Formats: sequence, structure tokens, C-alpha cells
Amino acid sequence: MTVESTKPSAAEPADDYLERRTLRRGSAGWLLLTGLGVAYVVSGDYSGWNFGLAEGGFGGLAIAMGLMGVMYACMVFSLAELSSVLPTAGGGYGFARRALGPWGGFLTGTAILIEYVLAPAAISIFIGDYVESLGLFGLTSGWPVYLACFVVFIGIHLWGVGEALRFSFVVTGIAVAALLVFAVGAFMDFDASKLNDIPVDSSAFGANSWLPMGLLGIWAAFPFGMWFFLGVEGVPLAAEETKDPARTLPRAIRWSMAILVVLALLTFFASAGARGANALQGAGNPLVEALQPGGKATTLSRIVNYAGLAGLVASFFSLIYAGSRQLFALSRAGYLPRFLSLTSSRKAPYLGLLVPGAIGFGLAAATGDGARMLNVAVFGATISYALMSLSHIVLRRREPDLERPYRTPGGILTSSVALVLACAALVATFLVDVTAALIALGVYVVAIGYFGMYSRKHLVARAPEEEFAALAAAEAELARD
Repeated sequence: MTVESTKPSAAEPADDYLERRTLRRGSAGWLLLTGLGVAYVVSGDYSGWNFGLAEGGFGGLAIAMGLMGVMYACMVFSLAELSSVLPTAGGGYGFARRALGPWGGFLTGTAILIEYVLAPAAISIFIGDYVESLGLFGLTSGWPVYLACFVVFIGIHLWGVGEALRFSFVVTGIAVAALLVFAVGAFMDFDASKLNDIPVDSSAFGANSWLPMGLLGIWAAFPFGMWFFLGVEGVPLAAEETKDPARTLPRAIRWSMAILVVLALLTFFASAGARGANALQGAGNPLVEALQPGGKATTLSRIVNYAGLAGLVASFFSLIYAGSRQLFALSRAGYLPRFLSLTSSRKAPYLGLLVPGAIGFGLAAATGDGARMLNVAVFGATISYALMSLSHIVLRRREPDLERPYRTPGGILTSSVALVLACAALVATFLVDVTAALIALGVYVVAIGYFGMYSRKHLVARAPEEEFAALAAAEAELARD
């Protein structure tokens, strides 16, 4: 393993470097973190997943959702172990830094950052669409909504992490309660014959009524199967603001995933069975569509429509948090410009919130293309999943005696399953949107150039993730001696 970051450079910061880059400790327990994990994802239950019906039909999306659920479950168990070993704000970057060296840490952290910068921008567009469709405030253009989202919700984050997580918990609770109410109402009209009503493409290999786009449709539906779980891996990013992180983080991650699995199954089967897969495959608001087959709004459909807005707000709000913490950790360790990790008197990484927020608003206002930005985010996510799963495998093999307060059931086999499925999902992004994949790849290449030519020579040895890696390297040298 390389140990570049253990050697102070001429630009080594002053003694108060870390004091000016400190988050508020002990602000969250396992319940708030569980809510955070669900908040990251809950908007995906309200919209987006249904476009996978156009790629693989009901059967294809069902299989894709199942496989992606297995990937996330295996990855979540692996991350639970890693977060108990390395409870820092770096999350996936910190895990990969310890296992794969500075390059591995940077590649993982950058992929996570792509996901958490692009996803809020996309969701702000969806919030704007909801506001317009509901006729709120008389708006006919989305950009004022995008601006309001970033200004108001970043403002809450600047206020303090405890207040931010409590706000997120309440809004997420509303969105989850509405999903349960929706499922009860939709199952009252459930008809199994509606599940496979998409016309069959007879030219597709292996096509039938359950797989109308053939076997390849299963693979093409992978990114949409991910939407039921995308973002849950962000829970470890709250490590430095958590009470007893070695115990709290694994518990919160597992509970978040369990809740998301239940919500995914209820949402998917209730929607398609009530309205029909064919009617939902292009709907911008599939749950509302499922409750009003004649196009006439009902009391329940109106409730779900407003709750969908709450779900989008919850995910937007929590993803802003995740992106700021990943940027904070990378900047604090010198992988990105160090000034981005400065914290305010309330211990909030204010530039880590404001800079991604400005970028996100600019992208949303300039393009208005939320679907493409989400596809770019998915590309970044799949790269990070593969590298985090690989990190678990490497640490298990290289450091078997490392103290692990929590151990992944199945060990390396579990993380190997996550690694294989993450690689398959990465390839699937090219099947769905080649342009989005190439855009993400281009951003990745530019970031790699910056790291290779500059920042890898200016890493901060005293950053927590770098100290963990330095300690491991020193122990390895002693063992060889």
C-alpha cells in the first residue's frame, strides 16, 4: 500500500487545521439515522422506477428489482462492518482509502460525490414538476422552485445537523405513511391479469408476456430496479455526528434496508396490479395514476399526490446532507481544495453545502433534464458500489485480525455478490442512456487528472481517514520486520 499521505508536505496546515474542520459530535442516534437512510431513497418509490417497465416489462423489472435488492442487501451488510471499523465522515471514501490506497479512496469518493451532487439537482426538477402539476403558487416555470429548494433546505442544514435530521425524519415519516395508505387503497383494486399487459416484442430473444422485451430487458431494467434503494449507502457519512457510531451505524443501516425492501414490494405490486403495467410505464406520477384509472382524481389520489411531494423533499434534503459530508471529508484530507472543508460556528461545512448547491441549481435551471441527471448519478453510484464491496474483500483478506465490532454475515461471499452485481449494473447504465454514462465518465476523467497531477501530492496526513491508513501501513511494516 502506498503511504504518500503520511508524509507532511511543505504546505502542511497549522495546528488549528482540524479544529476549523470539526462536525458536531453525538447529534444523531440510530433512529434518526434510520430515518436518514429511508429519506435518501423514499422519493424513488413515488416515481422513476416505473420507467423500468418500458425496458423489461413487469417480469423484467421484478427480476431486476430482486437482483438489485440482493446487491444492496449484500452491500449494506458489508458497509455495516466497514462503518464499525472506520467510523468517519468519509464513508465509502474512507473504507476504500484503507483498503485500496489513495487512488482507490479518491476514485470511490469522487464516484459518490457525482451521485450526491447530481441526484439533488434531478430531484429539484421533479419537485418543480410536482408543484406545477398541483397548481401551487400559480407557477408556470420550474426554476423558482429549484432555487427555493436549494436556498431553504441548505439554510436548514446550515442551522445545524440535529435540526436538519429531525426535519428530515418528520417529512420522511409523512411520505412513508402515505405509501402504506396508498398500498392499502391500491390492493383493493388488485388484478393479477394487469401485471403482464404490456405488448410483447416478438423480435426480442426470450420474449413472453412476463418478459415482453426479452431477457435483455432484465439487464436494461437494472438502473430502475436500483431506484427503490439508491442512496441508502449514505448512512455511514453521518459517522462523526453519531452517538456510539461503531454500534449505531450498523443498526441504522440494517433497519433502513429492511424498511426499504418492504416499501419497494408494496409499491411495485400494488401499483402495477391496480392500474396495469402498460399504463404506468410512461407515467410521471405512477402512484397517482394507479389510483385513478378513469383519469378522475379521488381523495386518496390527492393525498398521495401531495405526499409524493413530501417524499421528494425528504430525499432532496437528505442527499444534500450526504453530498456535503462526502465533499467535506475529501476536502479535509486534501483530495479536493482544502477550503471546502471549513465549518461554521454551528459546526456545519458551509462551503460543502453552498458549492454543490450552486452547481446543482445551475444544472437544474440550465437543463431541466432530471432523468438524465439521475442516470449520471446512477453511473457514479455503481462505480462506488463496486469499489466499496472490493474494499470489504481486501480488508477481510489483508487484515483478518482487525477489530470488527460488527461482522458481515457470509463474510467475503456476501461482498463478492455485491461486487458482481454492481459491475453488471454499471454496464447496464450504458444500455439505458449512453450519453449520461459518457457525461459521468468525462467528469470522472477530469477529476482523475486533477488528483494525479496535483492533489495526491498535497494530502493531509492528520485527516482521520489518512491516519487510519497510516496506522495500517505502520503495523504492516512492523509485522514484516
